[in-house]
Amino acid sequence: MKYNTIVIGGGLAGLTAGATLSKFGKKVLLLEQHHKPGGCATTFKRGDFIVEVGLHEMSGLTENGSITRIFKMLEVDKNVQFEKVPEFYGVVSDKEDFVLPHGYDAATKALIDKYPEDEKGINRFMKLIAGVRAEATNQPRSPLKRKLMYPLMPLLYPNLVAATKHTVGSWLDQYITNEKAKLDLIAHLVYWGDDPYTLSMFYFGIPFSGFIENGGHFIKGGSQQLSNYLASYIEKNGGSVLLGKKAEKILTNNGKATGVTFRDSFNENAKPTTILCDNVIANCAIPLVPSLLDEPYSNQLREKISSKTNSCSLLCVYLGFNTDVKKFGVKYYSNVFEGEGVTSLRDIKNNHHGDWSKRRFIFVDYNKVDAGLAPPHKSEGVICAVDYIEDWEHLNKEDYDAKKEEVAQVLLQRLEKQYPGIRKSIEYYEVSTSKTIERYTSNPSGSVYGYAQTQDQIANKRFRNNFLIPNLYFASAWAFPGGGFEGSIQGGFLAALQMNQDKIWSECDDKKYVDDRVVQLIGSKAIDGKTLELSFTKPAGLEDLGGEYAILELINPKESTLDLPYRWLPVDADGADKNLKFQIKTDNSSFSKSCELLDHGDKAIVFGPMS
Repeated sequence: MKYNTIVIGGGLAGLTAGATLSKFGKKVLLLEQHHKPGGCATTFKRGDFIVEVGLHEMSGLTENGSITRIFKMLEVDKNVQFEKVPEFYGVVSDKEDFVLPHGYDAATKALIDKYPEDEKGINRFMKLIAGVRAEATNQPRSPLKRKLMYPLMPLLYPNLVAATKHTVGSWLDQYITNEKAKLDLIAHLVYWGDDPYTLSMFYFGIPFSGFIENGGHFIKGGSQQLSNYLASYIEKNGGSVLLGKKAEKILTNNGKATGVTFRDSFNENAKPTTILCDNVIANCAIPLVPSLLDEPYSNQLREKISSKTNSCSLLCVYLGFNTDVKKFGVKYYSNVFEGEGVTSLRDIKNNHHGDWSKRRFIFVDYNKVDAGLAPPHKSEGVICAVDYIEDWEHLNKEDYDAKKEEVAQVLLQRLEKQYPGIRKSIEYYEVSTSKTIERYTSNPSGSVYGYAQTQDQIANKRFRNNFLIPNLYFASAWAFPGGGFEGSIQGGFLAALQMNQDKIWSECDDKKYVDDRVVQLIGSKAIDGKTLELSFTKPAGLEDLGGEYAILELINPKESTLDLPYRWLPVDADGADKNLKFQIKTDNSSFSKSCELLDHGDKAIVFGPMS
């Protein structure tokens, strides 16, 4: 069995690369260690709520922009619904809020009305970020053409050159005089990094201009909808997406990547599998790749990345409310709390490392759009702040849980102070830290943006394509062009384009990997008025369960409203039993309804066993 390309990792870059190659007629195998695709572009369920893991608002959906064109090519626009948020953000305070609207003219007017003394600098800022986006997307892809054009860069790409010479802080200090104006301009900094004096103005300007030009967007139903669609697109076009499979080794022969060995993520007794291919895409974090390679490539890559610094991480407090929080005075989709003691850009970095009672954060009210995350009479939100793994990694479980609860209470009290009464409406809350992100995505230190977006780690200074082995490509937040939804999607698409141009392909037949974890329903019966028992064929790899739980995920569920198609369930079976049995609580959820509507022979997939 052979595939044209094996993608290691199912984040947005890997999914986009795989979908694009499938569009080009290539046979793609994507391996994802989690039981769902998406990485940070995923959701999970708690009670009545579909909880969004990482998406707050997405940039880049501009008219005729690269993301728009990619989505049209892959028919994302016909299958995934995007909701435009009302305004860029609102900076809340005890005195007077500042709202930055969408649209260059409206945003410029809002800033100049508040800071007339900085009119010239504000106009210059808007011109710069608009120019950076236009010039960045119009650069030639060919390295040779870029090299020949280099002497003419200041003339042909003046905004691009200006932005790459500056950090956000150094540019604003040079052209904006009012410190409060600078703070209002970087109110959303957490979505790019943690320090305006290390964050590249180039990297900041491109997504910022995307938000201004055509607004931020949320994916209705959560970002899992986009991830699921891209995975289904790969399979619809002849590829395979294997979830719960973790890569162990990238095979090389005569200086080329020739295959991947992988193992089941949930069943430690399962044997490893090796599949050959023409080329490999590493969508996993680049610091993890050396452990997948043999020498000399492993050490060569370690040396290349040894001086790189990781980005910050994020702490999120996921919130489910029993009502629309508008009644408590929540006015905006993104509500920025600037933090105590922050009077200038120089205060930002220390504040992000400071006490949680004073730290800057953003509260997102998903109910300001048709988010599809909560029932009509309820709503969902999230508190998002910069976070660092060193604050959590050395704590034992008891101390870790206690600190999470302490941080949650501090932040909820600050939310209550701004919006009196909101705390009593909280039906659900849960804290995700940098340690959580590291656990579920394997990103070292929970770095959500990969390598930090500093001046020496951006654009062409970021790893891309086959820099190490001729047919080993890199597409992730850690690679070119950078992190975030927009950067990851672009990175995956560009990697696929380069691979198609390199033409490292051979003929493949239609034979696909058969996932032996797929089971068929052989019977169902009501145990009582509250419980349904489902019996499935037992997969070959589960003769000895060795654990008490498994994930049962329905394939093509008949109901999906405000639910996800899987549950963690106890397994009713022993080594001699030929069947797997699961008991489902009939609670009127979409999952429960789908289970009741299953027909004999309908398929599901079982991930496990787990104790």
